[in-house]
Amino acid sequence: MSLIANNLPQHPPTDPAAVPEPGALARTRPEPERLARAALSRLAEPGDTTLGRWLVRLDALDVVRAIRGDAPAEQLGVDAARLAAFRARAVDLDPVADLERVRVVGGRFVIPGDTEWPSQLDDLGEVRPTGLWVVGTGSLRLLALRSVAVVGARACTAYGAHVAGDLAAQLAERGWVVVSGGAYGIDAAAHRGALAVGGPTVGVLACGVDVAYPRGNTALIRRIAEQGLLVSELPPGEHPTRFRFVLRNRVIAALTRGTVVVEAALRSGALSTARRARDLNRHTMGVPGPVTSELSAGVHALIRSGAAAVVTDAAEVAELIGAIGEDLAPQRSGPVLPRDLLEPEAARVLEAVPATAEGAPVERLARQSGLPPDEVLQRLYELGSLGHVERHGAHWRLVRRR
Repeated sequence: MSLIANNLPQHPPTDPAAVPEPGALARTRPEPERLARAALSRLAEPGDTTLGRWLVRLDALDVVRAIRGDAPAEQLGVDAARLAAFRARAVDLDPVADLERVRVVGGRFVIPGDTEWPSQLDDLGEVRPTGLWVVGTGSLRLLALRSVAVVGARACTAYGAHVAGDLAAQLAERGWVVVSGGAYGIDAAAHRGALAVGGPTVGVLACGVDVAYPRGNTALIRRIAEQGLLVSELPPGEHPTRFRFVLRNRVIAALTRGTVVVEAALRSGALSTARRARDLNRHTMGVPGPVTSELSAGVHALIRSGAAAVVTDAAEVAELIGAIGEDLAPQRSGPVLPRDLLEPEAARVLEAVPATAEGAPVERLARQSGLPPDEVLQRLYELGSLGHVERHGAHWRLVRRR
């Protein structure tokens, strides 16, 4: 604790009664591990492998001590330039202010070991988040237990937006939590679909949880915070970059039980989420679109390579990611026609009966069907009782249906 207390700016204690549960600051003064991880979340970019390797072996407090100390780079097992960059950024760290800033907007900083920490994120290994800044009243761990990611292109088509919204609404009605990135296009449609039916949804952001990005989705992001959760690896006030969007995708993939790509071009960030999900042994699914659409080409390539299963509705998604034997999708089949129920011999006779007004005699029907005349006559009377044919003198003809 001495390093944090001596080298980082001091602030008045926070009021524990004002901090929401679960996963909020547990004491009037943040415990050393939480304070250290809050500092590290601003020190390095999400998914930093150097920092991740240190955190596998050391407590966060020891990592901060190493960075703020004077040990040479070779002793710490890190590149000298990287260590110099860490130490330069460490000068301005103020984790107490960051924790207070997220508390003011009704949030908290969740770290490994908290009851709210989703253990599936540990599958990311060295690139596991240092911690997660969270705004919303639900438990991130509990919401993530039965969650599915719905992602896709920002510049989506009307078809893609419609499918994403319907799919998210159906999943929410089945008790699944929809997770997406809060962006324009498929992300926004998925969030809105879940919200429309009163379902919770989780937005994993590439910026601070107190930053509304994109600005056009400000009202939507506010609704997500009220009805679900906003989650980010980045501390309050941080803005998105292209690289941060890509890094954010690994959290979406790891947090959920499966990822559905609704629309994606051959070069798309949504495909990186799908690839992450596949690498983490999560279910990867794709919604087929028009073969003439460039925004479906990436999804089709994903399916064709065997990396994703085809899904068209929430029932099919739930069958893949749900409980074995409990979330089965209904069997799909075309309509059963009366002819489908006929025995093979009766069907052969029916095929031989002409639709003309004069019909045909039994002898001709026997030649055309390849059956004995006596059997043909028997089958004709059966077909007549079922309403398929009728007798007209010595001839038989099909019943004309309106």
